[in-house]
Amino acid sequence: MFEVLVITAIFLVALLYSSVGHGGASGYLAVMAFLAVAPNVTRPTALLLNIFVASLAAFQFYRAKHFDWKVFLPFAAASVPFAFIGGMMYLPTPIYKKILGVVLIVAALRLAWRFSVEKETVAPKIWLAFAIGAIIGLLSGLVGVGGGIFLTPVLLLTGWAETKKAAGVSAMFILVNSISGILGNYAQVAQLQLNVWFWIIAAVAGGIIGSTLGSRYFDSINLRRILALVLVIAGVKLIFA
Repeated sequence: MFEVLVITAIFLVALLYSSVGHGGASGYLAVMAFLAVAPNVTRPTALLLNIFVASLAAFQFYRAKHFDWKVFLPFAAASVPFAFIGGMMYLPTPIYKKILGVVLIVAALRLAWRFSVEKETVAPKIWLAFAIGAIIGLLSGLVGVGGGIFLTPVLLLTGWAETKKAAGVSAMFILVNSISGILGNYAQVAQLQLNVWFWIIAAVAGGIIGSTLGSRYFDSINLRRILALVLVIAGVKLIFA
């Protein structure tokens, strides 16, 4: 029963996150936080699931022509090496849990807030994109997320990308950061249990459905707000428990 609950939760997280071009790491981390899974398991598991789901989301948004290499490359060029560095770093469990709690609450705000940019966009300054990418990359590898929850609002609030294109850029950004972070954290990945493959299958199924719907058909804002509430509860639990 426990395993069925976890698989169902991962499927729903992947579906909802991939609908906005995200891999779902913060959602997976929230699920594992509720289940009191050890940090040395949560971070590599979330990054691994992220890789599968973000690759699906990136493909769907790219195929639907919601992607811009000129926006993606400067952010990714700085974030990838820093995500690797973050993946190699280990924090004491109490500090890790508090940082993760804050990340989950930020992720909740991203999911609940209907960001949109329909005006004419402008290109980001290269030096600024590098700086932002480096900061997001380091935090992503350190905590076990892909960084899309930070990049998407930045792209939209600054007018550097319109809504769908921001989702497509974020999906690819999450994919490369997750790969980099997991390479930096490879020793812990090798210790994961075989049941993680059932979680991967659930995440892939949810990612296929969510990314297809999100890139072509619908905006799942109400469902995402429900998930946002779960993330807030999990974040508060990590910070104060």
